[in-house]
Amino acid sequence: MKNTPNLYDTLFQILGQHVHWLDIRHLHTLTWMIVGLIKSKTISLPEWAPFVDSRANFAQSTVRRFSRWLRNEKIKTNELYAPVIRDALAEWGEHTLYIALDTSMLWNEFCHIRVSVIYRGRAIPLVWKTIKHKSSTVAFEKYRDLLKKAVMLLPLGTNVVFLADRGFADTKLMQYLSKTLHWHWRIRVKSSFYTYRRNQRRCKIKNIKLKRGQARFWHNVYITEKKFGVVHLALAKPIGVKENWLIVSDQPTDISTFDDYGLRFDIEENFLDDKSGGFQLESSLFRSADAISRLCLVLALATLFLVCQGTEVVVSGKRRWVDAHWFRGNSYLKIGWKWVLRAFIKGYELITQLVLSPLPDPEPAMASRKQAKERKERTFSIQIDVYMPFETNTL
Repeated sequence: MKNTPNLYDTLFQILGQHVHWLDIRHLHTLTWMIVGLIKSKTISLPEWAPFVDSRANFAQSTVRRFSRWLRNEKIKTNELYAPVIRDALAEWGEHTLYIALDTSMLWNEFCHIRVSVIYRGRAIPLVWKTIKHKSSTVAFEKYRDLLKKAVMLLPLGTNVVFLADRGFADTKLMQYLSKTLHWHWRIRVKSSFYTYRRNQRRCKIKNIKLKRGQARFWHNVYITEKKFGVVHLALAKPIGVKENWLIVSDQPTDISTFDDYGLRFDIEENFLDDKSGGFQLESSLFRSADAISRLCLVLALATLFLVCQGTEVVVSGKRRWVDAHWFRGNSYLKIGWKWVLRAFIKGYELITQLVLSPLPDPEPAMASRKQAKERKERTFSIQIDVYMPFETNTL
């Protein structure tokens, strides 16, 4: 217990650098919640209470303190998180940053919508909100405000590539990304979408013939009955994979388009970290959209801190102090988590600044050497079809 304030002091110092706190007590409570989350490895206010050093004699008093914080309407999650994540991304400048959008259902009652930064095999929350909604599919109008907030958090000049699954294959979104945000994008599309080519009959994407092991790239085409375009398709039938890969992009496509889109799966790993793979979000007893969003602020800050800590551990050559793998098998979040927990015993130093480096990953993770070799050796026969655009463009 005597080492716990070291983590508390570190987090308090990091978060206290920002001036958006209406009440310093809000910062104290938030810091203790992050400490409790990291130490207990679960989202349970009673489980957090034993790790709090306060004047309260009864654990129930601490639990009530946390509960009041999570229900406090004056606490605006994205306003508090914005300066923290903005500073963490400050070094990106003109580097390419991949941004992913996805949703996660909670108890079939709430839909959590999140925009995240893809970073070294994981996704770091950027902006989010929770709404009462019984489906993971949401209309563009429900998340447009998140995209508007997200662009304000990125360094000027950053080259952004946006990634989303077929649930977001909406021409309104594509138009907004290109015309308003000036982001590039790779979005998975439904096989039922119509595609149009100049001097060719329209056809559904599912009717485009693909041989096993083949990739086809159609440039300068239009999609949906609105004839939205010009866009570019990347289609493939990989060997050993059940579903075809169907990607639409605002830029001419090639094999690298699949690599770009593949980064989107990192946000699913992020949701897994929030749930069964890490923080156990679904064990929360809160059934309020606003309270869940505030709870996700605790998760986001813990995730950002642990990933940054894990990054520092790897860069400093100390990964194997806490990771038993010969090569990096754990995520940066898990490495950072192990380092922090080990710090309570060994007195290891903790980071005092949150930085997401734009430099290449010095030690990319791989589940096994065999899987890494198989991915590297995957090849396609390639066919590229370039069509003349129509006289007018939607984009």
